[in-house]
Amino acid sequence: MNTAYGITAITLVCAVTLVTGAFGLRVSRTTSDFFVAGRTVTPYRNASAIGGEYLSAASFLGIAGLVYASGFDMLWFPVGYTVGYVVLLVLVAAPLRRSGAYTLPDFAEARLESRSIRLLCSVLVVGIGWLYLLPQLQGAGLAFRVVTGAPAWVGGLVVVVVVVANVAAGGMRSITLVQAVQYWLKLTAIAVPAFVLVGAWVGDGAPGPRVLGEAGPSWAEPLSGFGGQDHAVYATYSTIIALALGTMGLPHVLVRFYTNPDGHAARRTTLTVVALLGVFYVFPPVYAILGRVYLPELPGGTRADSIVLALPSAVLHGQSGQLLSAVLAGGAFAAFLSTASGLTMSVAGVLDQDLLRSRISRITGDDHVVAQGFRLATVVAMVVPYAAARLTEPIGLATTVGLAFALAASTFCPLLVLGSWWRRLTTVGAAAGLVVGGTLAAGAVLVTMLGGPIGGWPGSLLAQPAAWSTPIAFAVMVVVSLATPSRVPRGTARTMVRLHSPEDLALHRD
Repeated sequence: MNTAYGITAITLVCAVTLVTGAFGLRVSRTTSDFFVAGRTVTPYRNASAIGGEYLSAASFLGIAGLVYASGFDMLWFPVGYTVGYVVLLVLVAAPLRRSGAYTLPDFAEARLESRSIRLLCSVLVVGIGWLYLLPQLQGAGLAFRVVTGAPAWVGGLVVVVVVVANVAAGGMRSITLVQAVQYWLKLTAIAVPAFVLVGAWVGDGAPGPRVLGEAGPSWAEPLSGFGGQDHAVYATYSTIIALALGTMGLPHVLVRFYTNPDGHAARRTTLTVVALLGVFYVFPPVYAILGRVYLPELPGGTRADSIVLALPSAVLHGQSGQLLSAVLAGGAFAAFLSTASGLTMSVAGVLDQDLLRSRISRITGDDHVVAQGFRLATVVAMVVPYAAARLTEPIGLATTVGLAFALAASTFCPLLVLGSWWRRLTTVGAAAGLVVGGTLAAGAVLVTMLGGPIGGWPGSLLAQPAAWSTPIAFAVMVVVSLATPSRVPRGTARTMVRLHSPEDLALHRD
């Protein structure tokens, strides 16, 4: 790739991000502005912003890399990512908005009237957020190294600096506009080169993919080896469960629904998000298939995640291919920046409210003190995962993100579903389910990331834990709640009415 082209593209994306975020700084003054953008974000802008933050490194680079390396089974990832929003729409989108919360721990405390549950949720939000931030920073390093040849840590540092500047300056006001713009930037950056490359492929006579490289002939056969694991059918279903149920437990996704004016707007937002995601996910498999045509085997030491950036130069020689690679590099950086912004926003909000903000500011409600605490929390929220990204070995962008989904599905999904719809949920039952589900899923994640490859059923169960950890978490919450009926929060009936009463009815009563 032409280094000058690549650096120019990345610089332009960073500049657009900072300039767009500066508009939010002008109107971010109160607590509501920083955490939920004043609850005034329209459904279509919010949907674009959600698409901007949700389409991460795993979507822009990781899915194409997975399909390229392991075959068509990996298409379940984009399907699962999109289906997750349908589940969220049906079960929790409107109740979450009506709760009036700023963060997921806010919702948990309001529903269960327990400070202990809030702190437990805060720990989980930070853990999931940091786990999800790892592939964003590692992917940024990968893209920057491919573009410039610089060490991987430089690309991650660029993301850290830009994100901290945007989030700390204007909070949710800033990143909402930034992420909405970045969705359309990413869609353009991945779609335009795809059309050009498909045109070149047709001009070459439309040769078929060569599947005899590192993936073997099973590349095009369904359920023949999900990601190289021994039990493909189990791995497939467990991945679908993690993605479909884990979406509602991702803190950077949930915080977006607190910015809508009302529950009806939250539902409209979700429907629009599904359409926007569906359009984007048409393109990553195109790069994977064309990669099998023009780059059946990658050079030694090259990760499959880089296939999107490497493909244009393999199809088009000269400046045309280099220019397309630069466009894709810019789009990839937009993905890192937008997703990292949403994750940092959600983690910083929890760190600020539950760990860093002084008790005096809580009592006085001084918005200036709140803003300063939030800005300090933003720095902490990014520095820790950046350090971890430098110390851990990348295991694949989409794989790491999948583990974060599994942890979210095993903890927050049962809490949100039962908390929104089941009056008999108790504080003890909720705590037990969170601890058991979080321990099981987190243990599997740690073993997978640190213990190296494990064969047979143990390896498959640990690499894809959602199929067993999520039902166990649900069961524990239900059984323990039934065994402790005296621990149902006193205000449950009032809270449930608030979660499910239309806003116009509440206004009419007032």
